[in-house]
Amino acid sequence: MSATTAADWRQFREFSAVDLEQSFVLSWQVESALLLIDIDVLLTPEHPFYERPRPSEKACIRPAIIEFPCCVALSAGDSASGAVAEIAEGIGHGAIKGLQRLVDGRYEIQGDFGTVLVSAERPLLKLRGP
Repeated sequence: MSATTAADWRQFREFSAVDLEQSFVLSWQVESALLLIDIDVLLTPEHPFYERPRPSEKACIRPAIIEFPCCVALSAGDSASGAVAEIAEGIGHGAIKGLQRLVDGRYEIQGDFGTVLVSAERPLLKLRGP
């Protein structure tokens, strides 16, 4: 871990038995002060909802939402200022490369969409129905 990193996503119990680095962001949105990141998440065999992939599938991918409660600030690329909801709408989609909590308490999400900094409470991962 670098001097600026407090914790990698693998250390969060909410993300046990998933592989974020094999997951894909579909969209970003804000409802009230709740940041919602719509993703397709890869479940590992240790996950309670893991199912063996069908012959045409290579992995167990399920729809999910990463929720950041009480999101008070968000920055992505050049969008460091403005309303949180407007910034969220401008963030693209793509593969996730990492999620970490920084020493200052913010969360950093990296991926094909760039680097996003989130000032919020601890994230939750919620699987959605099929």
